[in-house]
Amino acid sequence: MDFGPVADRSADIPFDFTDYYRAEFGDNLARRWLGFHLPCSPVLLASAKLATGVIERECGRDGRRRVNLDPGLLTFHNLVLASTKDHAHRIYLRDGIFAELTLLYRDGGWEPLPWTYPDYRTEACLEFLGRCRKRLLDLGG
Repeated sequence: MDFGPVADRSADIPFDFTDYYRAEFGDNLARRWLGFHLPCSPVLLASAKLATGVIERECGRDGRRRVNLDPGLLTFHNLVLASTKDHAHRIYLRDGIFAELTLLYRDGGWEPLPWTYPDYRTEACLEFLGRCRKRLLDLGG
């Protein structure tokens, strides 16, 4: 899957919200978000997650990932992330992929939900998503 050219990227932030990835990736993890130039159809979210899984494996070494890629879909109204993990607030799409409503855009700002990951609550993330949302609005869709 070709995601196209990168239109924007966030600043790197330390990923120190959890120890979940420590055994696999080690310490001093960094988090960065990327936004792509062209909007994509929501029907491609599962395909994007499957494609990023392939990229993670290709970049891996000794059976361990070196990157963790989490594709999402940004609309005027929300951010939906793709996941391979089932949970009560996730909706099955296909081929082992679930969709999670992660953030809402309401009353001029991003609103986290009870299950929104801590890194998606940071100012760095919300500012980045605001820029991406503005670009989407400027594109007219």
